[in-house]
Amino acid sequence: MNITKLDGTIEPFDPNKLDTSLARSGASESVRKQVITQIESELVENMSTSVIYRKAFRMLAKLEEQPDVRFRYSLRRAISDFGPSGFPFEKFVGEVYRLKGYKVQVGQKLRGKCVSHEMDIIADRDNERLTAELKFHNKLSLKSDLKVILYVRARFDDLIAGGSYEDKTPRLAIITNTKFSSNAMRYGECAGLELIGWNHPRNEGNLHDLIMQSGIHPLTALSSLSKKQKRYFLEQGLVLCQELSADNAQALYQANAVLPKHKVQKVLDEIKQICECVGPTCEV
Repeated sequence: MNITKLDGTIEPFDPNKLDTSLARSGASESVRKQVITQIESELVENMSTSVIYRKAFRMLAKLEEQPDVRFRYSLRRAISDFGPSGFPFEKFVGEVYRLKGYKVQVGQKLRGKCVSHEMDIIADRDNERLTAELKFHNKLSLKSDLKVILYVRARFDDLIAGGSYEDKTPRLAIITNTKFSSNAMRYGECAGLELIGWNHPRNEGNLHDLIMQSGIHPLTALSSLSKKQKRYFLEQGLVLCQELSADNAQALYQANAVLPKHKVQKVLDEIKQICECVGPTCEV
């Protein structure tokens, strides 16, 4: 049976890929077998991977008691739900690097030789300065291509020539929540750029790994909040589950225009369960 990927390409359904994705989320072997068996029984020709994901997620919600499994499985789509503005993604990635010991600035300008450039992330640690351009996409099928990499490399070159790194060692990064084209990856490696995508680099240091190691959780992963409620909190500048936790629950109680007070405890309970899985203990 063929399925349709996010980029529109057609390929045969591979249960091993689904099993790997479920295993990465922490789903038990018995649950994975039940999910795959059910998905295979419901497959129709050219079913989209988005439909398969939604079916698998609904089954996880029924079969897995621990919400951290559902959280890990839905993480990629939860990040894509940050849009349409790229600011929540910038704040979220900035927090990832802050927890790695960097002093982080978001959306600040640096002086280049020719002009000033606003950088999405400026992160300093010891003698190192990381500057990062972030490319956020609502659609997971979109990729950052060669034109993007060439444009960002030119900005970095101007910053270097203008002395913006002073006596610090520059780390020049492009970070996306999706993928890079093959030409972009080839040029980035050749040009000394750090390309960080959802699954790139494959071995370590990709965005998925950085998020899991950080122990922070996007509020868009909460199943107890509707899309409208998530959008409300994002518009208030909140992006983390931790910003809505019991220690900061005032934001939930003040959102009575979109979130009835009798539902606040359900949200708090889900946040508590998810946030108990932090840092490397989230990894499987």
